[in-house]
Amino acid sequence: MSAGGQFGGNRGARPVPPEKGVFPLDHMHLCDLEKKDYIGCLKSTGHQSDKCRQFSKKYLECRMEKNLMARQDMSELGFRKEGESQASVDESDTGRIDK
Repeated sequence: MSAGGQFGGNRGARPVPPEKGVFPLDHMHLCDLEKKDYIGCLKSTGHQSDKCRQFSKKYLECRMEKNLMARQDMSELGFRKEGESQASVDESDTGRIDK
């Protein structure tokens, strides 16, 4: 009896790479500076990610520019457009402003 077949090993199925954007890796370290800035910010703020959003945005933009992930509008990734306040985002989502 083969050990691979018994425990769910390779049963003749060929591995398929993930679709672009699904599992992006930065093997060439193209966005290391942005990543290090973001991680440094997280460490210095006690892992409060809301205080490091600008670094997160720069990191994601770098990955999109280098084709390490699928291009998406930043608003789809949870970032507001420049000059748009949280109140206007809340109002557009619910039709009213929560205070």
